[in-house]
Amino acid sequence: MKDSLQLLDYSAIGIYMVLMGAIGLFLGRYVKNINDYFVGDNSIPPLGGAISNFMSLFSTFVFVAYAGIAYEYGLVAILILWSSVPPALIAAKYFAHRWRRAGLITPMQFLETRYNAPVRQILSWGGIGFKILDSLVRLYSIGLFIAAATPLSLETAILVSGLIVVLYTVLGGIWAVVVTDAVQFVILIFSTLILLPLSIKAVGGLDNLTLTIPAHFTFFNGPKGTPLFLLGYYVMVLIKYNGNWAFIQRFYSVRDEAAGAKMGLITAAFFFVFPVVFLIPAIAARSYIPDLADKEMAYVSMCLRLLPEGIMGVMIAAMFAATMSALSATYNVVAGVLTEDIYKRLISPYALGRNLLLVARGSTFLIGILVTFGALYIGNFGGAFEANKLFTGLFAIPMSIPLLMGILYRRPKPWGALVTIVAGIIIGLILNQDKSISWEAATLLQIVICILIMVVSGWVPSKNPTYEARVNTFFKKLATPISAAEKPVVNEVFMRSLKYLFAIAMSTTAVLFLTMSLPSITKLSGQLSFGAGTICLIGAGILWVQAKSKDKKAISALPEPEAITYQQN
Repeated sequence: MKDSLQLLDYSAIGIYMVLMGAIGLFLGRYVKNINDYFVGDNSIPPLGGAISNFMSLFSTFVFVAYAGIAYEYGLVAILILWSSVPPALIAAKYFAHRWRRAGLITPMQFLETRYNAPVRQILSWGGIGFKILDSLVRLYSIGLFIAAATPLSLETAILVSGLIVVLYTVLGGIWAVVVTDAVQFVILIFSTLILLPLSIKAVGGLDNLTLTIPAHFTFFNGPKGTPLFLLGYYVMVLIKYNGNWAFIQRFYSVRDEAAGAKMGLITAAFFFVFPVVFLIPAIAARSYIPDLADKEMAYVSMCLRLLPEGIMGVMIAAMFAATMSALSATYNVVAGVLTEDIYKRLISPYALGRNLLLVARGSTFLIGILVTFGALYIGNFGGAFEANKLFTGLFAIPMSIPLLMGILYRRPKPWGALVTIVAGIIIGLILNQDKSISWEAATLLQIVICILIMVVSGWVPSKNPTYEARVNTFFKKLATPISAAEKPVVNEVFMRSLKYLFAIAMSTTAVLFLTMSLPSITKLSGQLSFGAGTICLIGAGILWVQAKSKDKKAISALPEPEAITYQQN
């Protein structure tokens, strides 16, 4: 067994880092204003948005926290991770068209119209606090993964990872997030697909695995497989994801309502299929490494045992991919709230253009630095999964419910939103301190109380006609489809440049897989890596040909130059 990365592994990671940095620099050239930086000029394609959503809503946290559950209890970890499917389906049906019609730059922007200025400010500041806490867990997870596979200490791994994410997100804004998400998606999927058959082969096949650890092949094994825990967790994730700023941002960054709904459905499909690919190796680890001291190291331990030199480096790059996607999306959307909802609203109302862009990039950098140093202390909360569960229950629920009910229903009042936030956090703190109440019971009770407060506020008639008129106008806007004139005109030159960029990125990824496969080409792992590289190379060729074809069409569409007639004197 290898206990750390080798020279070839570090080479693979280096190639990946250079690729991500180059994408950020390239896209930074196209970011000219605040709308480009946070909304992508409403031109994000549905597939790109779905990949970005998928990559943004999980991180190495899956390969640490969920892998630990899979190692200890089996398929129930996949069932828990499938909790991400209902939020995407519900978003496609009920939220996608509303977010797009609202015409936002940040998720908080509509709150002043829907409720009032205090609600907007409290949710903006409170939301920033929670997003920082949530990001700490993600960065801590990649630090654990890297520290287990390299000579680096946990603290050094966290600091290095955090600074890398900050730099390329600051440069390229939302387009850097979406484009790198797509490249990272390819690296992650192919890397995990290489480990899956290797894990199954190592334990003598699935049939032998089910005989060795039969209890792991029931979906309701262990304390996290009880109906009450699953109900509490599913409802919590439903609220958390649909109130997630990065998740919402994708829906108002697409061209129209249909694109938003399509993006939600594709996201749901990704979340249904890939948890099986991600977590089967961690289940196999229980049979292959039965005496593992730290259960959250199940996935990285299988990687170290089964992946040869070079391909292990690609896997580490894939783990970077997962976490960098989640963190870069968070940094971008939180910077949007700091810039639009706090700086422009409270400090400099007339700020425009390059000034706002400078504040946006500065805010991104500030958030990234706070998360990087804060992640050093997550170990004090009992591990990645427990910390995430605690932060979500305490803060995400009371802050997301006013956000979601506010865009779905016109009746809840501003005071209801404020009471929900304050009372929800206090109730959550009290219930989680009482050891006689289970986490799932405390979470469900907190959710019910928060929703009841919002509903009761809707029964109390408003005495403010200005507020009523404003809310009625807002909901009329949500009920009105986007007109053809409101839909953005796609910048064809930029989109062709993106295809060339994707082709180059895919070619680099192909070279990465192909080169790293050569030292182990006689083994199954090397052959799988070679196959992944070949598929990436074919994909890059297709993208390049498509971009070239569009270039030729654009040139042929140009008007013929006027003939010049020379007359003899």
